[in-house]
Amino acid sequence: MSEPIYVTVQADLKQKIYQGEFANLKLPDERSLAEQYDVSRSSIKRALNVLVQQGVIFKKRGSGTFVNPLYLKNHAIFQHEGSNLGVSDSFRVDGKAPAIELIDFKVIPATPEQQQALFLNEGDFVYEIKRLRRLEGVPFMIERGYVPISVLPGLNRDIVSGSVYEYIEKNKHRSVTKSFMTIMAEPSTEEDQKLLKLSENEPVGIMEGIFFMDDGTPLEFSTMRLHYKYLRYNAFVSLDSE
Repeated sequence: MSEPIYVTVQADLKQKIYQGEFANLKLPDERSLAEQYDVSRSSIKRALNVLVQQGVIFKKRGSGTFVNPLYLKNHAIFQHEGSNLGVSDSFRVDGKAPAIELIDFKVIPATPEQQQALFLNEGDFVYEIKRLRRLEGVPFMIERGYVPISVLPGLNRDIVSGSVYEYIEKNKHRSVTKSFMTIMAEPSTEEDQKLLKLSENEPVGIMEGIFFMDDGTPLEFSTMRLHYKYLRYNAFVSLDSE
């Protein structure tokens, strides 16, 4: 099944932003974009709303829609963009997604920590997915995720060798919309040093989180260990008045 129209539009708009195609950082109005992409205005509105949530663009009442200059300034630096997709799926450099190397994939009994994070019972099982992310051949992230079998039955090595969240959206018609994240750093382990090419005295960045589907169901408990040079996290916070 093809991906939703708004996802395609959002990705194309973001690529055009990366390439500096919008003069004065201003996007065309919704009607013009709908005609350009030959889609409904509702699809354009949804695509723009995703970019707003990510902090890529902002809307100025009475003036139009503009590219966030801070986002544009930092886009060439390796970073995470807060978004509705999984954290590791959101990493980009110059619009390019990292390659995924599947290290291990197996079914294990959920530990007490995983049971608590994923609201599981004793005796429940999870998929353990261990992957290494590379950018232009350079390793930067060790990703270890745990997904309840009861929530997403039928996962296999082919699926987890790509984006699990894209698989969910395209095949299960669900989406990951919320996460609770902890970001920290600690001394690197021998495995970190081996896989991420770190020296013994270099730290590792850690992003640990629980990711929830659109109905509130916990989907994944994940720990990502990053080369410290690539730990950059952007958040777009809305301060609405009460």
